[in-house]
Amino acid sequence: MLRILGRWAASALPVLLLVSVLTFVLSSLIPGNVARVILGVNATQEQIDALTEELGLNQPVFVRYWNWLVDAVHGDLGTSVINGQPVSSLIADRIGLTISLIVGAVVLAAVVGVLLGVFSALRGGWAGKLVDVIALLGLAIPGFWFGLVLVALFAVTWQIFPATGYTPPTESVTEWLRSLVLPWITLGIPAAAPVAKQTRDGMLASLGKDYVRVLRARGIAESSIIFKHVLRNAASPVVTVLGIVAVVLLGGTVLVETVFVMPGLGGLSVIATSTHDIPVIQGLAVVFTIIVMIVSLIIEFVYAFINPKVRS
Repeated sequence: MLRILGRWAASALPVLLLVSVLTFVLSSLIPGNVARVILGVNATQEQIDALTEELGLNQPVFVRYWNWLVDAVHGDLGTSVINGQPVSSLIADRIGLTISLIVGAVVLAAVVGVLLGVFSALRGGWAGKLVDVIALLGLAIPGFWFGLVLVALFAVTWQIFPATGYTPPTESVTEWLRSLVLPWITLGIPAAAPVAKQTRDGMLASLGKDYVRVLRARGIAESSIIFKHVLRNAASPVVTVLGIVAVVLLGGTVLVETVFVMPGLGGLSVIATSTHDIPVIQGLAVVFTIIVMIVSLIIEFVYAFINPKVRS
């Protein structure tokens, strides 16, 4: 375990540095001037130049990046040039919602996908074709359309769940869950399609192995063979797919937060990009990278848990 953690830490720092450099340079190339955004279209060029100098935006890119990096090493991600709030505070206020969306959607995708995959592998025939169709639909259906259909059915027609908004768990756990159900379904159900397909393929490959015939010959219960042996041996590629799903869902939160009007990191990234707020963009890039790397670390630990060869 310590070896896995050490290898992860050794790769984390170079990746974070590379991402921060690329994000800062590319953000600086975005057309537009944040000083003009702040002052409005009626501002004179003299006012824009003065504010640009005050914000330090007239300095070379590498100078601004170095100043940001020095502060970031000390835990300061900078200050938003639009509203003057610390970037770390803006992210801290919103990260809980985004993490809740990703974790809930991944759990839903894992449960639905694994159950469908196991059912398809055991039944075969039409069940296998059904999983293929579901996988194709999951990849083809636009997420925003699926979310709007859910809102129309469960929020407008039947009024079971709220259409928009978010209730923090500190106010009401019940309302917090109700506000997240539709976003979870919007993200999780399409993501269950590749999980189901990978589970089915892994199960079919494992069911044809010699050890399965030996276990059946010894009179081991079929349920024990399926869930204790076959599914565990087929779990490694499924875990890989779930890791990819989690990373993809991180980008999908931008869409879901927009459709359901939720104050998460996705919405903050849209606002920061449209207003050319480079400190916020930079902070979000670092946080997103850290989340992705934490997902990869979790996958490594799960590999070590399900496969003794990884631990050795």
